[in-house]
Amino acid sequence: MTFKIGVDGGGTKTECILVDADGAIVAQHLAPGCNPNVVGAVQARLIVTDALNALSTRHPQLSTPDITAVLLCMSGSRSYWQEFATGLAGFGTVTAVDDSLPVLELATHGAPGLVLHAGTGSFVAARAPDGSIHYAGGLGWRFNDPGSGYDIGRRAMGRALLELQGWLPASRLGPTVRDHAKLGDAADVNAITRYFYQHPDPNRIIAALAPAILRLASEGDPKAHEIVVESAGELLALATRVATKLFPGVALDTLPAGLSGPILTHAVVRQALLARSPLSLTPVEGTPIEGVRRLLARM
Repeated sequence: MTFKIGVDGGGTKTECILVDADGAIVAQHLAPGCNPNVVGAVQARLIVTDALNALSTRHPQLSTPDITAVLLCMSGSRSYWQEFATGLAGFGTVTAVDDSLPVLELATHGAPGLVLHAGTGSFVAARAPDGSIHYAGGLGWRFNDPGSGYDIGRRAMGRALLELQGWLPASRLGPTVRDHAKLGDAADVNAITRYFYQHPDPNRIIAALAPAILRLASEGDPKAHEIVVESAGELLALATRVATKLFPGVALDTLPAGLSGPILTHAVVRQALLARSPLSLTPVEGTPIEGVRRLLARM
């Protein structure tokens, strides 16, 4: 019996599956995030190597020579992971691709089209008519990923801190940010900013504010609604530019176009995007690791 391994390696977690010859998942393994831009090159290599070794011992009928292929769908530097794949021995054919490919697979089922994804970060991925894969955005939290949890959290914090300083009319954003920092109702702006600046993982903690902002938006808070719609709208604008360039002369509303991730599929965001989008947007069903499984089946 032969097996394949699929890996979805992101900034917050590394999910691995062991798939048998029929395409069924027979074992899984979850590890910490492995984006080398976040955890460093040495730690990223260690996390993935340990995860592969752990997964290869999960099945009683499995020995390392039985693994014929590994598909690495990874965030971070493409060249880094391609070099890692080249040096990985004992796991059959090892292929490294961007972590955008699994959600693109879920959105288009291998056909030309595109997907918009937003989690902690965001990106647009597309498959052109000639089958080539294209990636837009996904520049990371330092360079602003529109529509992402980080971008929504950053925008909300900027507005809330000016409210707490007294320069903008008060809204529910100020108390929400103060609660997120867990500093108490008496915390001033300096205490709040110091908390986020000194936090060891600022991008993650700022992105973790997004669910609260989405909740406020769903409850009708106008400022929260404005923030999430403006942030996601910038990602939609990028997707529209990608589609226009890759599919000249094609009616955009005829292209498969998926919305992926908890932010873009949130009812408030989805409704706002549908109202302004030239693309026919459809929420993606399934998790990225299911996209990895489907890609493995087609290898």
